[in-house]
Amino acid sequence: MTNMVKSFQELTPELQTFAGGKGGMLSRMFQGGYPVPEGFVILPSAFQGEKLNEKAWSEILLFLNAIRKNKERALFAVRSSALSEDSAGASFAGEFETVLNAGTDEEIREAIYTVFRSKQSERVKVYSSVQGIEESHQIAVVVQLMVPSEISGVLFTADPITGSFANMIGNYVHGLGEQLVSGEANAYDFKLSRPKGKYDGPGELKEHAAKLYQYAVKLEREVGSPQDIEWAVAKGKLYLLQARPITTLTPGNLDTYEINESLTGDTLWVNTNVGEAIPDVVTPLTWSLVRALDIESGFVPGYYLWSGNICGRIYSNISQRLSAITAMYGSVKLGLKILGEVFGQIPEGLIIPVHPFSRMDVIKAMLPGIRYYLKKNREIAKNISQYIQDTPDWCRKMKKTIKKLNTKEELLNLWKYELEPYNKKAWWGLIVSGSKAVLSLTLSKKLTKLVGTEDANTLLSNLRGSSELASLGPVLGISRVLKGEMSREEYYKQYGHRGPHEFELSMPDPSEDVNWLERQIKEFEESDVDADELLQKQHTQYETARKRFAERFPNKVKWLKKQMAKASDGARIREAARSEFVRVFRVIRTFVIRAGELTGIGEDMFFLYMNEVEDLLSDREVKVNYIPARKANYEKYKALPPFPSVIRGRFNPFEWVKEHNRRMDFYDSTMSIVIASDSEMLKGFAGAAGKVEGIVRILATPEEGEKLQPGEILVATTTNVGWTPLFPRAAAVITDVGAPLSHAAIVARELGIPAVVGCGNATLRLKTGDRVIVDGGQGIVHILV
Repeated sequence: MTNMVKSFQELTPELQTFAGGKGGMLSRMFQGGYPVPEGFVILPSAFQGEKLNEKAWSEILLFLNAIRKNKERALFAVRSSALSEDSAGASFAGEFETVLNAGTDEEIREAIYTVFRSKQSERVKVYSSVQGIEESHQIAVVVQLMVPSEISGVLFTADPITGSFANMIGNYVHGLGEQLVSGEANAYDFKLSRPKGKYDGPGELKEHAAKLYQYAVKLEREVGSPQDIEWAVAKGKLYLLQARPITTLTPGNLDTYEINESLTGDTLWVNTNVGEAIPDVVTPLTWSLVRALDIESGFVPGYYLWSGNICGRIYSNISQRLSAITAMYGSVKLGLKILGEVFGQIPEGLIIPVHPFSRMDVIKAMLPGIRYYLKKNREIAKNISQYIQDTPDWCRKMKKTIKKLNTKEELLNLWKYELEPYNKKAWWGLIVSGSKAVLSLTLSKKLTKLVGTEDANTLLSNLRGSSELASLGPVLGISRVLKGEMSREEYYKQYGHRGPHEFELSMPDPSEDVNWLERQIKEFEESDVDADELLQKQHTQYETARKRFAERFPNKVKWLKKQMAKASDGARIREAARSEFVRVFRVIRTFVIRAGELTGIGEDMFFLYMNEVEDLLSDREVKVNYIPARKANYEKYKALPPFPSVIRGRFNPFEWVKEHNRRMDFYDSTMSIVIASDSEMLKGFAGAAGKVEGIVRILATPEEGEKLQPGEILVATTTNVGWTPLFPRAAAVITDVGAPLSHAAIVARELGIPAVVGCGNATLRLKTGDRVIVDGGQGIVHILV
């Protein structure tokens, strides 16, 4: 009974949980030096049933009299602070009772009861039901000194409708704020433009605008989300009366895995790169691991390169990255050029929303992260070849160790001290190797200027050089098993971790399916295609293009040889590092399955976040009761078709899927639906050179591979290494999602199969049986029928 009433100054972070959204936030702001009128919080423990504890009432009187001592004729506002109120998901604004201008002890006591009993009101029950929140609310009560407001207003630090961060928008009325909330008085509008807070509004507020902006920026940064702030001006002084998250700009409910991060603001999301690597709807466990890795390597606080989660699908946040580059260099154009090399070109006419950061803020925020980033890059770059060599043995040893462990404590220690650190090391290996891949992109641009797209593409089709690219391994390995040059055991040992779903840990990889390799061998035999022959044919074309280059540019032959060696080395390291990262990442699946066995919840472990897995192994309380809801939402997301590869603004896939004329290439929330073009041509990126005419076969998953007949043109939303065993049968490859540096594009180039990647909406525009001409060198698909 000791924690019944606490002043804003006394309320500790531990007790803020019991003070509800309003009480906790006011205390946090008061202690943070914000101009918050003094007050206190009556915690739920102060009530016994429906009655206020007498000891609590004595404490309340002490606080009231302490405030009255310095404030003659003080009046108080008594408000609810339910534990579910003013949360990210539900504001309960106006649903509970509020009593203003309470002066005497008796008035305040009666006001406390009025507020406390309002938790049982019909409107609270209805709102709770709509929000999916339990109706029996625990409630704290806030008692706060009222300020005689001359002006009362609200400020949204982002536009609550569009999610734009370009301006903070607000309005105000003269007198008490209740008139503003109830709509009883006409409000005056104003805005504060980022990044400097330039004021645009009536003159009477101008003298307080700079202070209001400074407080809002500071609070938003500390809390980490856009805020809805209530404020007032009294006797020439600005006060902050309340702050809560803008409920329309929150990603959803982490507990139930209702996650849609496109709802957090006006942002450009792209999956042209990450969509190939992670094409599946991911489980909570996989998502939490990918996000943790992004946080590990990120140097813009609060910005995650790969792990924006839109209803279970992973996207990259381009706006934040472009915003940082623009603030640093003052040029959107330069930012687009840098990002275009990694993520592909943004559709014409699409405006990229930019968060107007100030240059100094970006430098300050990024500096610690950049230092760490460069340090890790140096560490890994020195030993990357050794790491690639050592990893297969480490993974085999780790899997054996995991299976032998018999206690939760041993398993948790293995995760903390062995598996998690090595997983981070593998991630840094992937990042370091990715920077080397840019060499081939730079060379491609130079060659295109010299010899044109087609020959440039052909010259870059021999990046394997005299050795082998890791991404070609699964294809060539099947061919070698078929010829008796490699045993089945050796195939699984080398390539069993690679598959179409390698990033989704709830899904098994080929090494767990004894029949997988037999199916591939059977399909290879039936198609009568020899992957080695394709490689040889492509090598002949490469040699012809190289001779043409030597005839035209004899003084650049040495330059080309040197550049090709660098690009080839970079490509091999990148592909090997990617393969070894996947191998390490798949070990976590073995760990999770063993954790499920030791805790008794089996494969439900994939519906916990990684921190919850750790808690479960530590015998701490975990919200396992949310697993059914998470599973249900995961299945709902899986039932949706793949989303557009470029998304601008707030995207609701459940509404989008109902649109008959929806586009797969991009979605823009600021525009009405644009009907898909009836043009007889699709444009994408030149993935692999060559021109071929043929019949289309659309496949939703690589598991449908048996439908692909030799000589047909494979069309898919995206393809990754797991699809490449199908490539030798295909006359050409067309994808919705992809970029010139994608793994599938590299494999297609090496095998000499024409490919056009990143067409946007090929799977919607084409249907199985259509006849097309694929011009891989130009990145064009001509639709004939």
